[in-house]
Amino acid sequence: MHISELRQVHSIGYRLQDVKVDFGRDLKIEAPLVSIESKQGDTLSISRWISEVLSLEKLVEVRDTDMVNELHQAILKENAQGTFNLSTLDVDFYIKVNSFTKKLPQQDYDRMESMLNELIRKRRGKIIALADSSQMTSDIATKLTIEERIFFDYIHKQGIEFKKQILGDKK
Repeated sequence: MHISELRQVHSIGYRLQDVKVDFGRDLKIEAPLVSIESKQGDTLSISRWISEVLSLEKLVEVRDTDMVNELHQAILKENAQGTFNLSTLDVDFYIKVNSFTKKLPQQDYDRMESMLNELIRKRRGKIIALADSSQMTSDIATKLTIEERIFFDYIHKQGIEFKKQILGDKK
């Protein structure tokens, strides 16, 4: 499966997860596979994709994770791990960040992008070092996002191919 396809599958999974919303008015929706009835001021858990549609129409306010804080915490944890150890990120961490940043004003987006670049730079260096020296282990896999797993595998395979070019196929 290609990286964009794999990322899309995980993005769909993320959008199917439930999120809490506060309803700004009475609402009743009946559709195939979706039934929502609420009063103004109610808080319910609904699928993220439905919350996105209702939020665009200003019918709900989504109670979502503050990804600015999550990103800041991820950077602190990554710094605490040292040069060669990775902290653990949720498999869909970058998908969450991407979804969150789409809703930000430009000034906040710029700040978030700067923080994200810092995290990516640190983790990329660690992943390259790990992928060059070993195969993916279950311990490493649990610490990586879906995008990072694909990157790890790519670097590992390219490292093997590079050695073959220089040393040949003989062991």
